Amino acid sequence: MIVITGASSGIGKATAEVFALMGWHVIGTGRTPERCDAAEEEIRAIASPEARVDFLRGDFTEMSDVRRIAKEIARLTDCIHVLVNNAGGVRDGYYRTSEGLEATFATNHLAPFLLTRELLPQLEYAAKDSPVGTVRIIAVAADGHASCQAMNWDDLMLLEGFATTEAYSQAKLASLLFTRELDRRLSPMGIVAQAVNPGCVGSNFASHGDELIQDAMARSPCTPPEHPARTIMWLATSPEVGEQGGRYFRDLAEIQPAPQARDDRAASRLWMESERILETIGC
Repeated sequence: MIVITGASSGIGKATAEVFALMGWHVIGTGRTPERCDAAEEEIRAIASPEARVDFLRGDFTEMSDVRRIAKEIARLTDCIHVLVNNAGGVRDGYYRTSEGLEATFATNHLAPFLLTRELLPQLEYAAKDSPVGTVRIIAVAADGHASCQAMNWDDLMLLEGFATTEAYSQAKLASLLFTRELDRRLSPMGIVAQAVNPGCVGSNFASHGDELIQDAMARSPCTPPEHPARTIMWLATSPEVGEQGGRYFRDLAEIQPAPQARDDRAASRLWMESERILETIGC
């Protein structure tokens, strides 16, 4: 059983198609009802007879939606073998959510942090009856993390000095630090956390980005979403990937993230700061 966020298009949809073809129970999430309905229909059309496909709608800039989706997932299943935190994106400016959070940091880090925390009972239940290392959490990260030299602990959401590129870079550094700390905390239970760099992918990822980001995407050679989806499938199922967590992969091979993404003290502190931010909005 696999949960894939951001599964209505791009990498998430391509990944959902792979697992539906393999006969898995796939739960996908998406923001736009029309895209979710279309994706659900298309994935079901190619799914193997033993597969099951469910789609849930929600806005991952809003933590109340994340918690609602987690509850809806819990009603659908008590056992999750793989969680793919894929939903994310970049914005063209500063947006504050109804809960007072900056949208880039909320979508790319706080939402997967909260969803993972809320789904831990289902992940732990799966781990009890599964071989060690076969229950996995996969974060879709990015090269952009290297542009952030260190987390801005005084202003994690850049509320006092927002810049689009800096906000995205810091959020993606947070993704890798979260993966590192998550694996440290969950590996004693037999759960492995890994991260994947999909590269530049031809999708609607930058559709809400500013002109600079959209131009950069347009000039870059992009691979189809099916390409990183193969790596995600490998990360979810390959025996060797379950032997040691907290790693970073691209194109079916391990790569090294920037040194600041391998800072265990920063990873531990980010966890505590993320809990603190969520506490301020009652999560």
